[in-house]
Amino acid sequence: MTDFSHINEQGRAKMVDITEKKVTSRTAIAHSSIFVNKEIYKKIIDQTIGKGDVLSVAQVAGIMAAKQTSTIIPMCHPLPLSGVDIQFDWVQDEDTYELVITIEAKTKGSTGVEMEALTAASVTALTVYDMCKAVDKGMVIGQTYLVEKTGGKSGVYRREE
Repeated sequence: MTDFSHINEQGRAKMVDITEKKVTSRTAIAHSSIFVNKEIYKKIIDQTIGKGDVLSVAQVAGIMAAKQTSTIIPMCHPLPLSGVDIQFDWVQDEDTYELVITIEAKTKGSTGVEMEALTAASVTALTVYDMCKAVDKGMVIGQTYLVEKTGGKSGVYRREE
């Protein structure tokens, strides 16, 4: 009835059957960012935001989000994650402060970890916003995108900059 992978013969949603897919080591790297003002930048660096250590809380939130991806993205398979790492880098240009968030997720399984990495990147940025919104609600969450993925039938993907 349909050529859509997530639609069954009755035209209703289904989770794709990955039973026959090969188990391989799989990784995904995703980026997101959040733009903050100088006051928030200094408070994050000095760890003086009223809610606590922003980057530590955001890091834990991102890891938890990666682990819960299948509960919030309807057709994602639950995955046994073997690792999630979150790195932060600041990019400053005059009065612009951008916190760049890099997530690497890993598994050994029959389907990729792109959604886990992207979900972790998004939730990490959202957590920074939540932790800092009392200082300034004008923060802007930047683009969230897949940088790279490895493993599986489709092999390696690297985003061209």
